[in-house]
Amino acid sequence: MTPPRALPPEYRQFVDEFNRGWYWASHETLEDAWRRTRSEFYHGLILVASAFVHVQRENAHGVAAQIDKAVAALSAYRPQYLGLDVTRLIDHLREVRTVRHDLTRSEGGARGIARPLLRLEERLVHGTEPELDPE
Repeated sequence: MTPPRALPPEYRQFVDEFNRGWYWASHETLEDAWRRTRSEFYHGLILVASAFVHVQRENAHGVAAQIDKAVAALSAYRPQYLGLDVTRLIDHLREVRTVRHDLTRSEGGARGIARPLLRLEERLVHGTEPELDPE
């Protein structure tokens, strides 16, 4: 079996920044790669980052709208893609979507929203993902 090619550096950086809670920075990091590749997977991840920017801003409507778009964009990549457990991420997003009504300042705001940690696992890389091909 051929080992999977190295994951794109922008993708790895996106995951690192996202996991640090730097959602806007992670969004910006992946945007150039998305524009270059037109990857719907990258687009979905950018929407996830955007949803959590809205969590930080306590904008319940923005959270719901971005999660809905992210789930639609990422659903085709289940169960896993490019080293990420997409099903797990979508399940988490759906949970966040159901509790977004807690995003009011009087109820403690965004503190009650669990943020996902994105884990890249080599065993979940197929090796055929178009994002692995250098441009």
